[in-house]
Amino acid sequence: MKIWCCLCFTFDDEVGPDTKGYCEAMRDAALKNDSHSRGVGIGANGEDPGEAAPTFDYDMLDTHDRDGTRLFEEMIRAAEGGDAAGESVNAPPSDDGVAIPVALRRSTLRFAQRLRGETSGTATTVVAEVSGNVVEDCNRDWHSKRAKVYSGSHDCQYVTVMSPDAGHSNSSEPMDSNFTQSHGVPSGDAIVYHNFIWNSSNDETSFGSNGGGDESGPSKSDDLEIRMDLSDDLLYMVFSFLGHVDLCRAAMVCKQWRTASTHEDFWRYLNLENRNVTLEQFEDMCHRYPNAVEVNLHGAPALHYLVMKAVSSLRNLETLTLGRGQLGDPFFHALAECNLLRSLNVNDATLGNGMQEIPINHDRLQHLQLIKCRVLRISIRCPELQTLSLKRSNMGQAVLSCPLLHALDIGSCHKLSDAAIRSAAISCPQLESLDMSNCSCVSDETLREIAQTCANLHILDASYCPNVSLESVRLPLLTELRLHSCEGITSASIAAISYSYMLEVLELNNCNLLTTVSLDLPRLQRISLVHCRKFVDLNLRSVTLSSIMVSNCPSLHRISITSNSLKKLALLRQENLTTLALQCQCLQEVDLTDCESLTNSICEVFSDGGGCPMLRSLILDNCESLTTVRFCSTSLLSLSLVGCRAITSLDLICPCLEKVCLDGCDHLERASFCPVALRSLNLGICPKLSTLRIEAPSMVSLELKGCGVLCEASINCPLLTSLDASFCSQLKDDCLSATAASCPLIDSLILMSCPSVGSDGLYSLRCLPNLTVLDLSYTFLMNLLPVFQSCLQLKVLKLQACKYLTDDSLEPLYKEGALPMLQELDLSYGTLCQSAIEDLLACCTHLTHLSLNGCVNMHDLNWGCSSGQVTELPTVNSPRASFSLEDNYAAIEQPNRLLQNLNCVGCRNIRKALIPPMARCSHLSSFNLSLSTNLKEVDIACLNLGVLNLSNCYALVILKLQCPRLTSLFLQSCNINEEAVEAAIFQCNMLETLDVRFCPKIISISMFRLRGACPSLKRVFSSLLSTS
Repeated sequence: MKIWCCLCFTFDDEVGPDTKGYCEAMRDAALKNDSHSRGVGIGANGEDPGEAAPTFDYDMLDTHDRDGTRLFEEMIRAAEGGDAAGESVNAPPSDDGVAIPVALRRSTLRFAQRLRGETSGTATTVVAEVSGNVVEDCNRDWHSKRAKVYSGSHDCQYVTVMSPDAGHSNSSEPMDSNFTQSHGVPSGDAIVYHNFIWNSSNDETSFGSNGGGDESGPSKSDDLEIRMDLSDDLLYMVFSFLGHVDLCRAAMVCKQWRTASTHEDFWRYLNLENRNVTLEQFEDMCHRYPNAVEVNLHGAPALHYLVMKAVSSLRNLETLTLGRGQLGDPFFHALAECNLLRSLNVNDATLGNGMQEIPINHDRLQHLQLIKCRVLRISIRCPELQTLSLKRSNMGQAVLSCPLLHALDIGSCHKLSDAAIRSAAISCPQLESLDMSNCSCVSDETLREIAQTCANLHILDASYCPNVSLESVRLPLLTELRLHSCEGITSASIAAISYSYMLEVLELNNCNLLTTVSLDLPRLQRISLVHCRKFVDLNLRSVTLSSIMVSNCPSLHRISITSNSLKKLALLRQENLTTLALQCQCLQEVDLTDCESLTNSICEVFSDGGGCPMLRSLILDNCESLTTVRFCSTSLLSLSLVGCRAITSLDLICPCLEKVCLDGCDHLERASFCPVALRSLNLGICPKLSTLRIEAPSMVSLELKGCGVLCEASINCPLLTSLDASFCSQLKDDCLSATAASCPLIDSLILMSCPSVGSDGLYSLRCLPNLTVLDLSYTFLMNLLPVFQSCLQLKVLKLQACKYLTDDSLEPLYKEGALPMLQELDLSYGTLCQSAIEDLLACCTHLTHLSLNGCVNMHDLNWGCSSGQVTELPTVNSPRASFSLEDNYAAIEQPNRLLQNLNCVGCRNIRKALIPPMARCSHLSSFNLSLSTNLKEVDIACLNLGVLNLSNCYALVILKLQCPRLTSLFLQSCNINEEAVEAAIFQCNMLETLDVRFCPKIISISMFRLRGACPSLKRVFSSLLSTS
């Protein structure tokens, strides 16, 4: 039974006892009126449908009853298309249309509000029974216009009452599924959801004689499944994107999909390529889809019989594709019956028995392809044929009668004689495109006759025709000419080609006898010259020339190009190219990589006034003949001179130059960049550079690392922030002073291994107010006073291996408060004594990074202070109790050190390292003592220490740690036993990584003990066992 899906109803009043009397009468009347409107009478007791249905007597009802009945009839007329508001009560229902569901919903709602004597289940039953047939008509009319919702259950869904306290109900009885069984009338706050869903059952009714169902039946709400049934229009739209295989799979889903998938619009193209289809199957397809316009039978078995059936059955056939089989003579005679055929494609087939002439006669055929076909002789008479391809077909004669043919392809037809080709071509006076490539017997005489007969010939492909020279052929309207591997093409042929003033594309690849090409063609756009072994000179003049391909021409010496459209030029690996003349107003990119013979005169070509005013990128990599390079260009943005080893002098006057690559220019001695727009420059790969001049308003980074002979430098870069002059051993004070004056924004200055820099140069650093990083490592400095007085904002100072610094050189740091902003200090491999280092550690509490690697004069590392004065802590031999309470209070009153990283790598004279809590190293996070071979005892108490490296401390035997935040401990190659390690890490609650590789006293079984001592361990590295 089908039921219309009604919306939610809200009953504000309870059911009164006085309404029960007329409900049954009104329901019977509704059924009678409905059957009467359709010409079918349904009696109350199941009378014969042929009997006349009794009319409803309104007199039997009082006023209240009449109002309810009137509203109910209005609801019915609204469902059937009538106007409930404008028609009288006794008017018959209208049959001229079906109203929209909104009218039904409104009338149902009004009726439900007036109908108070019925329960919700009874009212719903009445609505469902009355509107069942109406909805059938609606369903029938809207089947292809609206998506429908079906129920997976065979029974109608019952009314669900949702009351405010539904979630707190204690009732455990299952909800009944019938309509007449009342579940209680909801209050004013309750909402009744009528889940009316189309029933898939075909039964006339699912109710008993009393209007109710099986009271003991279980609820079907849990089994309800909603599925959407797409309309035919939607299915058509979706299936239009599917191929034949997918359509066949979709047809197996359901009857609706099967019907939709067989629509003839989807089967106008029958693609049976390489399908093992039988004649019976194909005959059935032709019967089902007689309006198919395109058929592909390439690779199908029994090709001849299938195509004969297609020709005889499909009268609307327009395109036919065949191949891989034998086509008998009857097929070509039957083609005339396909009046609508426009295109015939046959590939790799035997025509006839291979020993007879095959005629193809068709009055409307426009496109014919017979590719790789085996036939002795072919005759084609098609008055409307426009394109014909006989490519790679094995035939000795082709007779054509195609007056409208404009494209002919007879490429690789080796058995066609010169006379046969001539006869076929001249029989088509409207020919515009001719492909005779790989026809070795074609001669100039044939081409000359074709040129005289086919005045409209625009495209000619005579590649791999050794007898063609074109010396006596004139093709004035030719636009495309391809002459690949034509041994007869010489410089005289180029003179004949020059008469083709309409020529746009010219390809002369592998023409080994060609020596000179000189063309002045106003419309030439593309030319290709590849692997021309004897080609020497190229001279091109064309306003529209936009593409030039010249490659692997080993004898090419001179190139002259004039064009207003050429934007990119690539002449790769032209080893003998010496002269290049360009007049290209729009040229932007030039690549001359591996042109080893180019001379210095090339610089004039790419400078202003040289003919390339818009040049932006120039690549001259591996041009080893260049010695003196000077470019003056206002448009050049990028220059690459990688691998130009012979260049000794470079002068760039390019105010827009943003990028330059000089890798491999190891003989460069003089360089000038004035002016340029470079932001960074690396000249560290020019070890012989002695003179440098730079004027770059935008440069921020300059690297001169390794310019060991640089003695004269003029650097004018007002925005420069980083200068690396490492290993510039000839750099003197005057050069440094001039650079500091012209580059006031430098904040990082690297002067490592610059022994010629002295006090005068360092005093000039006062011109650099932003200087924060200074590296003076490996210099011969004896006095740091110029640094302390000039670099007040210094944050990083590196003094590695400054062996001439005395012990009092750093006194201004810890006695006079010099460099108050200093955070990182590197004194590695110096000669400072123990006392100077201890004073530095005690007083410079603002340091965050300190490196003392390789300090041979550094002995025991003991930190301590008393009353704010610099003192030496007691040695490790004295007990911790020797620290007085006053010392502890004094240490607490002092500010904490800011030190975060301490490196003492390779300090071979350190034997003990002691950092007690009173050392105030609360910020220390990394401590490195690796390669301190004589270190025996370590006792550290640091709250925030995270990484401790004691690798290769071979003498280490005692380790005491009070570092609750230690995460990584490295003890590689240490002579320490497992008990000491276990005791040391016992209080390290955050330790995750432990490295004990090559520790001879720690065995593999100890790993479990170490994990037990420190449960937070995640990674333990051992030479015997690696666990994680």
